[in-house]
Amino acid sequence: MAAVKACNILITGANRGLGLETVKQLLENSCQKHIFATCRDPDGPKSEALRELARKHPSVITIICLDVDDPCSIKESAKKVGSLLGNNGLNLLVNNAAIVARGTIHTSRVEDMKNTFNTNVIGPLLIIREYQPYLQTAAKASRTPGMSCNKAAVINISSVAGSMTRKPSNHIQSPVLPYSMSKAGFNMLTVLAAEELKADEILCMALHPGWVKTELGGEKAPLEPKESVEGMLRVIGSLTEKQHGGFLDYTGETIPW
Repeated sequence: MAAVKACNILITGANRGLGLETVKQLLENSCQKHIFATCRDPDGPKSEALRELARKHPSVITIICLDVDDPCSIKESAKKVGSLLGNNGLNLLVNNAAIVARGTIHTSRVEDMKNTFNTNVIGPLLIIREYQPYLQTAAKASRTPGMSCNKAAVINISSVAGSMTRKPSNHIQSPVLPYSMSKAGFNMLTVLAAEELKADEILCMALHPGWVKTELGGEKAPLEPKESVEGMLRVIGSLTEKQHGGFLDYTGETIPW
C-alpha cells in the first residue's frame, strides 16, 4: 500500500463510520502525523469511540468541534486548527461528513432537500474556503514539485450516487433523490475547486468509498468499513497531479461524472 505521509490531516465526520475507521487506520501508519478529528458533538455518546482513541494517542489526535451545517462552527474550527498548526499548514483535508435522505420526485420533502444540500454541498464548500489558507501554507512550505496528498490536498468523499452516468440505472430500486442531487452538486464543487486550487498546487479530487456497511450505507451493504478505507488510503497515498479534478473509487477505478 502507498503510505499517506501527510503530516497534518483533518477529517470531518470522524466520530463514526468511514471517518472513524480512517482515523484508526492512519494511526497504524508509522509516518509521523497529527490528525484533527472533527465532529458535531465531541462530548456526545456517538463520539465515545473517538474520545477513547484520542485518550490513547493524545500526541496524534486532536478532537475539534465542527458542525458542517453551521457556518459559524466551521469558521471557529478553522481558527482553532490554525492556532495549533502554526507555520506548518494543513497537508490533507478530507471532507467526509455527509447525510442521506431517501425519496423520489414525488416523495422527497423540501426539508430533506435543504438539509442534505446544507450538509453535503454548502458545508464542504465553506470548509474548503476556511481551510484553504492553511493548505496554501503547506503547499508553499513543501519543496516537492507537482501535486500530491502528502503536500496539500482536498479529498471529497463522494458517491457513485452523484454520477449522472451511473446513478439512473438503479434509481427506481434505490430512490435517494435528495442524496443523489446533493452528491452531484458535491462533484461539481470538486471540479470547480480543482480549477481554483490548481494555481496553488493543491490537489483536489472526489473519491467513492463503495457501498459500505455504515449507519449511512445500511446493513445490506457488501463492504466493511475496514476494506473500504484500506482501499481509499491506498488510492490517496498514490495520487498525483494526473488525478487532480478527477473522480475515483476505492479501488482506483475512474468513475464517470
